[in-house]
Amino acid sequence: MDLETLQFATFGQLDQAVTDWSSMVSNLAVLKGDARDGLKAKADKADWSGDNANVTKGFVDKTVREFDDAHKQAKSLWNILKDTRNELKTYQGQLNEALERGAAKNLRVATTSGGGFTVTAGIAYTDPPLGPVVPASGEAERDVNALRDELQGILDKATESDHTGSVALKALADQAALGFAGAEYKDRDSAAHAIKEADELAAIARKNPEDLTAKEFDKLNAGLKKMSGDELFSARFAEKLKAQGTLDFWAELNTPRPTDLQRARGDQFDELQKNLSLTLATASHSDSYEMTNWKREMVDLGSQPLSKGSNTVGFQVMSNLMRWGNFDNKFLDDYGNELIKAEKERTDNGRHGAWRVGSPMDPVLNRTGSDSGTDPMTGFMKALSSSPAAATEFFGDTFLTKEEDHEFKEDDEKKGRKELSNFDYLFEERDWPEDQTDKGEDSVSGRNAMALALEAATTGHPAGEIPAAGLPAHNAGQAKLMESLTASISEDPERLTRHGYMSDSIGQIVSEYLPDINRATTEAGDKNTSVPKLFPISGHIANLEHTDVTRLLVSLGQNPEGYAAVEVGQKSYMASLMDYHLNPNLPDDQKYPHSTGETIEEISRRSGEIGGTLAIGRQEAVLGEANEADSDFEHAVNQKKGIASGVIGTGVGIGTSFIASPVAGAATGGVAGTVTGAVLEQLFKDSEPENLKEAGKTVGELWEDSTEKNTELARIAADGAGRAHNNPEVEQFAEWTRAGTRDGFNDASTAGQKMANDLETDIPT
Repeated sequence: MDLETLQFATFGQLDQAVTDWSSMVSNLAVLKGDARDGLKAKADKADWSGDNANVTKGFVDKTVREFDDAHKQAKSLWNILKDTRNELKTYQGQLNEALERGAAKNLRVATTSGGGFTVTAGIAYTDPPLGPVVPASGEAERDVNALRDELQGILDKATESDHTGSVALKALADQAALGFAGAEYKDRDSAAHAIKEADELAAIARKNPEDLTAKEFDKLNAGLKKMSGDELFSARFAEKLKAQGTLDFWAELNTPRPTDLQRARGDQFDELQKNLSLTLATASHSDSYEMTNWKREMVDLGSQPLSKGSNTVGFQVMSNLMRWGNFDNKFLDDYGNELIKAEKERTDNGRHGAWRVGSPMDPVLNRTGSDSGTDPMTGFMKALSSSPAAATEFFGDTFLTKEEDHEFKEDDEKKGRKELSNFDYLFEERDWPEDQTDKGEDSVSGRNAMALALEAATTGHPAGEIPAAGLPAHNAGQAKLMESLTASISEDPERLTRHGYMSDSIGQIVSEYLPDINRATTEAGDKNTSVPKLFPISGHIANLEHTDVTRLLVSLGQNPEGYAAVEVGQKSYMASLMDYHLNPNLPDDQKYPHSTGETIEEISRRSGEIGGTLAIGRQEAVLGEANEADSDFEHAVNQKKGIASGVIGTGVGIGTSFIASPVAGAATGGVAGTVTGAVLEQLFKDSEPENLKEAGKTVGELWEDSTEKNTELARIAADGAGRAHNNPEVEQFAEWTRAGTRDGFNDASTAGQKMANDLETDIPT
């Protein structure tokens, strides 16, 4: 900024812009409140099902978020604009004051044609000047230099203010091509700091890793950790580093070689990997021109070697920088499509494995120690586990069509080749590469990451998280994937039992589909009559076969974590159902059209069958070849206590807030919370170490013990709900729950024996 521009600047238009943006912020605040307290509140209370529960509520939620983002972005733009305007006014005042002080000392300031200025000593500064310039004395020369430096300092600060304000405004406006960015900055300085910090850290990452010092590494690692969630910072960092630079930085940093940095900071490379991944995840949501190019180039580089003669391709590097954070869905979709293309090329359409562990001189791309990082599918699965919508779409996409050249046949080979989805290929057919941990043990990271991605894809929330209040009900893609998962495990239970480490994720999935599971256990003739009212479902239904559900539950029951997820979830769901159906205020069109006794017996029976089927799996694990310790199952149940006491869930009944979520009922308010809390309290009490007496029991004794415990839990649920709602028949509830639970365990035994006969295995019942 030159002297005359600042000296004679008028700020009328800028003042008006600041005023207009202030009004915009105020108006958007009102609209945001109306959307949240009016539109969303009404949608949350609405009794919708099917497409309304998914499409309409989803649209409302998105609209509310857009208003919130619009308000944040407008406020940030207003803050930046206001601060820049105020600073420029301040610098203009400082400039004019300096000029006046110079004139008082007979100093002349004149502008030059190039936008610069000169300061000379002479007669009093007037316009036009009167008389010749007087040669500067020693004191005058000091005054000239002091004024020149002061003026230049003011202009430098004004230029910096104008430039950083402009860059920040443009960067913020460019973040979203459609809609609004959610970035929020309280003032111009914070936005400018984010951009400056990104430029400095990107410069460090662009250096040759061999030349990086421990001090520079520390600055980069700490900076990324602190700023990874900042949208302007993250996008600017990635833009400056560029796609190729990102790949080169991580690969070259991790090429095995004895360097001073490896020796000094090698134990912190895993933290840098995480912080870099989180930064790139945030950056991926930017729609700026530079980030759009970055994402396109990263996908294009996926199949390309990093350099001539390199064994490492882009997918192998980038996938290891995607293990943390929520990446943009469109980027994940594009990346996944190209990764699948590379997978098909390297495996000859699934005929053999790919991505084998390379030579000792290849870079160690994953620094967590869980696996080498050679298989890019592992890191990509981790990325999908944090991005549910992208995960659902990916698993539902086609891997191979019937027309392509491959060797996967229909069960009836006369029908020829079959079509495979990405789920079919990854869960059933892929030859997952053998890998090791940094301790030399066999790695299970690949399939385990896939299970996490399936958890996100079927439930609609990131893996490892408990469903939050307001989570949309299951959509068609999620329900269809659940159907495929259940049928696949039923077809070959070893797809789960040989990889028991996946059971915690699969168990969580099942716990969030308990209404669908309960429906599947009912008699076929009842499914389309009264059963939907007994087990109400909001959203799309997963249509599951009874036989498939039995095999799924027996398989899950053989793993402590899988068993615990469903056991605790079902007891919570059962208690919520008791409260729901015993509530006299339930609308007539939602009531189960049978007597109170029949209602309680049927809920107890279905819960008893699920509990009994899990018990069969547990007995197989304890008494069979696996030789699991029975106490491990009770310990796993007890570990759910902290989750159940602190979270409210969603999406398993009519209205996401009415019937409690699996594992989360104890947090629900009102009667439902009290009833569910009492049931879970007893369940957890039974699982305390001092209350376990199973050691040395026979199959029959274990079965009877499970029956008695399930009967008591059903009684507690029915009795608590009945008394809370002043039901006059409450004294008969104990007998009804006993009869229902016994019938349910008999159903489980029958179904389990049928499974054993079908699979020609010996399942203890």
